[in-house]
Amino acid sequence: MTSTEFSGLVRQYQNLVYTVCYQLVKNPQTAEDLAQDTFVAAFTHIDACPPEHYKAWLARIAANKAKDHLKSAWNRRVSAPGDENLPEAPLHGNAPPGPEELAVSRDEAGAIRQMVLDLKEPYLKVATLFFLEERPVEEIARVLERPPKTVHTQLYRARLMLRRRIEERGRQP
Repeated sequence: MTSTEFSGLVRQYQNLVYTVCYQLVKNPQTAEDLAQDTFVAAFTHIDACPPEHYKAWLARIAANKAKDHLKSAWNRRVSAPGDENLPEAPLHGNAPPGPEELAVSRDEAGAIRQMVLDLKEPYLKVATLFFLEERPVEEIARVLERPPKTVHTQLYRARLMLRRRIEERGRQP
Protein backbone atom coordinates (compact mmCIF):
# COMPACT_ATOMS: atom_id res chain seq x y z
CA MET A 1 0.00 0.00 0.00
CA THR A 2 1.37 3.41 -0.92
CA SER A 3 1.57 6.26 1.55
CA THR A 4 -1.14 8.11 -0.39
CA GLU A 5 -3.49 5.14 -0.12
CA PHE A 6 -2.71 4.84 3.58
CA SER A 7 -3.41 8.55 4.09
CA GLY A 8 -6.84 7.97 2.54
CA LEU A 9 -7.37 5.05 4.93
CA VAL A 10 -6.44 7.27 7.88
CA ARG A 11 -8.87 9.99 6.75
CA GLN A 12 -11.62 7.41 6.28
CA TYR A 13 -11.26 5.77 9.71
CA GLN A 14 -9.71 8.43 11.96
CA ASN A 15 -13.03 9.27 13.64
CA LEU A 16 -13.80 5.60 14.28
CA VAL A 17 -10.37 4.91 15.76
CA TYR A 18 -10.48 8.06 17.95
CA THR A 19 -13.98 7.19 19.18
CA VAL A 20 -12.99 3.64 20.12
CA CYS A 21 -10.00 4.95 22.07
CA TYR A 22 -11.96 7.75 23.73
CA GLN A 23 -14.77 5.43 24.82
CA LEU A 24 -12.24 3.37 26.75
CA VAL A 25 -9.84 5.97 28.18
CA LYS A 26 -12.23 8.94 28.61
CA ASN A 27 -9.46 11.46 27.95
CA PRO A 28 -9.29 13.39 24.65
CA GLN A 29 -5.49 13.85 24.58
CA THR A 30 -4.81 10.23 25.48
CA ALA A 31 -7.34 9.09 22.89
CA GLU A 32 -5.56 11.18 20.22
CA ASP A 33 -2.20 9.65 21.17
CA LEU A 34 -3.65 6.14 21.11
CA ALA A 35 -5.31 6.78 17.75
CA GLN A 36 -1.97 7.83 16.34
CA ASP A 37 -0.32 4.73 17.82
CA THR A 38 -3.08 2.65 16.23
CA PHE A 39 -2.33 3.98 12.76
CA VAL A 40 1.42 3.55 13.22
CA ALA A 41 0.88 -0.10 14.20
CA ALA A 42 -1.54 -0.56 11.31
CA PHE A 43 0.92 0.93 8.81
CA THR A 44 3.65 -1.48 9.83
CA HIS A 45 1.33 -4.50 9.50
CA ILE A 46 -1.06 -3.39 6.75
CA ASP A 47 -0.21 -6.39 4.57
CA ALA A 48 -1.55 -8.74 7.26
CA CYS A 49 -5.15 -7.63 6.72
CA PRO A 50 -7.33 -7.96 3.62
CA PRO A 51 -8.81 -4.59 2.52
CA GLU A 52 -12.42 -5.65 3.20
CA HIS A 53 -11.59 -6.07 6.90
CA TYR A 54 -9.74 -2.77 7.51
CA LYS A 55 -12.56 -1.22 9.57
CA ALA A 56 -12.86 -4.08 12.09
CA TRP A 57 -9.08 -4.56 12.13
CA LEU A 58 -8.40 -0.91 12.95
CA ALA A 59 -11.13 -0.89 15.62
CA ARG A 60 -9.56 -3.97 17.24
CA ILE A 61 -6.07 -2.42 17.18
CA ALA A 62 -7.48 0.78 18.73
CA ALA A 63 -9.29 -1.17 21.45
CA ASN A 64 -6.15 -3.17 22.24
CA LYS A 65 -4.02 0.00 22.40
CA ALA A 66 -6.52 1.60 24.79
CA LYS A 67 -6.73 -1.53 26.96
CA ASP A 68 -2.95 -1.75 27.11
CA HIS A 69 -2.83 1.88 28.19
CA LEU A 70 -5.40 1.26 30.93
CA LYS A 71 -3.34 -1.67 32.23
CA SER A 72 -0.08 0.27 32.14
CA ALA A 73 1.73 1.33 35.29
CA TRP A 74 1.51 4.97 34.22
CA ASN A 75 -2.27 4.84 34.17
CA ARG A 76 -2.57 2.88 37.44
CA ARG A 77 -0.57 5.36 39.48
CA VAL A 78 -2.37 6.51 42.60
CA SER A 79 -3.80 10.00 42.32
CA ALA A 80 -5.49 12.01 44.99
CA PRO A 81 -8.44 14.37 44.61
CA GLY A 82 -7.03 17.79 43.87
CA ASP A 83 -3.98 16.48 41.99
CA GLU A 84 -5.27 18.25 38.91
CA ASN A 85 -4.71 21.57 40.75
CA LEU A 86 -1.08 20.84 41.61
CA PRO A 87 1.57 22.37 39.38
CA GLU A 88 2.81 20.14 36.60
CA ALA A 89 6.45 19.46 35.97
CA PRO A 90 8.02 22.61 34.58
CA LEU A 91 8.42 22.79 30.83
CA HIS A 92 11.52 24.20 29.17
CA GLY A 93 11.78 27.89 29.95
CA ASN A 94 9.25 27.85 32.80
CA ALA A 95 10.23 28.78 36.33
CA PRO A 96 10.37 25.98 38.92
CA PRO A 97 7.45 25.78 41.36
CA GLY A 98 7.47 28.48 44.01
CA PRO A 99 7.55 27.96 47.77
CA GLU A 100 3.75 27.99 48.03
CA GLU A 101 3.37 25.15 45.55
CA LEU A 102 6.14 23.16 47.20
CA ALA A 103 4.57 23.64 50.64
CA VAL A 104 1.21 22.37 49.37
CA SER A 105 2.91 19.38 47.76
CA ARG A 106 4.83 18.60 50.96
CA ASP A 107 1.68 18.95 53.06
CA GLU A 108 -0.21 16.58 50.75
CA ALA A 109 2.69 14.13 50.71
CA GLY A 110 2.89 14.26 54.51
CA ALA A 111 -0.85 13.62 54.83
CA ILE A 112 -0.69 10.65 52.47
CA ARG A 113 2.39 9.32 54.28
CA GLN A 114 0.44 9.49 57.54
CA MET A 115 -2.49 7.66 55.93
CA VAL A 116 -0.11 4.85 54.99
CA LEU A 117 1.27 4.72 58.53
CA ASP A 118 -2.29 4.61 59.93
CA LEU A 119 -3.10 1.37 58.10
CA LYS A 120 -3.53 -1.74 60.24
CA GLU A 121 -1.72 -5.02 59.73
CA PRO A 122 -1.30 -6.93 57.49
CA TYR A 123 -1.42 -3.86 55.22
CA LEU A 124 0.86 -1.53 57.20
CA LYS A 125 4.17 -3.30 56.56
CA VAL A 126 3.40 -4.06 52.93
CA ALA A 127 2.22 -0.51 52.19
CA THR A 128 5.15 1.07 54.04
CA LEU A 129 7.70 -0.99 52.14
CA PHE A 130 5.98 -0.43 48.78
CA PHE A 131 4.72 3.17 48.90
CA LEU A 132 7.18 4.83 51.26
CA GLU A 133 10.37 2.83 50.74
CA GLU A 134 9.57 2.06 47.07
CA ARG A 135 10.68 -1.55 47.28
CA PRO A 136 9.63 -4.06 44.61
CA VAL A 137 7.01 -6.71 45.38
CA GLU A 138 9.51 -9.56 45.14
CA GLU A 139 11.73 -7.97 47.79
CA ILE A 140 8.74 -7.26 50.05
CA ALA A 141 7.63 -10.89 49.75
CA ARG A 142 11.13 -12.07 50.67
CA VAL A 143 11.50 -9.65 53.63
CA LEU A 144 8.05 -10.43 55.06
CA GLU A 145 8.25 -14.12 54.15
CA ARG A 146 4.94 -13.98 52.28
CA PRO A 147 4.10 -15.29 48.83
CA PRO A 148 4.26 -12.58 46.12
CA LYS A 149 0.59 -13.17 45.31
CA THR A 150 -0.32 -12.38 48.93
CA VAL A 151 1.74 -9.18 48.77
CA HIS A 152 -0.04 -8.18 45.54
CA THR A 153 -3.43 -8.79 47.16
CA GLN A 154 -2.50 -6.84 50.29
CA LEU A 155 -1.18 -3.95 48.18
CA TYR A 156 -4.40 -3.93 46.16
CA ARG A 157 -6.49 -3.74 49.34
CA ALA A 158 -4.21 -1.12 50.91
CA ARG A 159 -4.47 0.98 47.75
CA LEU A 160 -8.29 0.79 47.94
CA MET A 161 -8.25 1.86 51.59
CA LEU A 162 -5.89 4.73 50.85
CA ARG A 163 -7.94 5.87 47.87
CA ARG A 164 -11.07 5.90 50.06
CA ARG A 165 -9.30 7.94 52.76
CA ILE A 166 -7.91 10.39 50.20
CA GLU A 167 -11.36 10.84 48.67
CA GLU A 168 -12.89 11.40 52.12
CA ARG A 169 -10.19 13.95 52.89
CA GLY A 170 -10.90 15.71 49.59
CA ARG A 171 -14.59 16.07 50.50
CA GLN A 172 -13.85 17.74 53.83
CA PRO A 173 -14.12 21.58 53.81
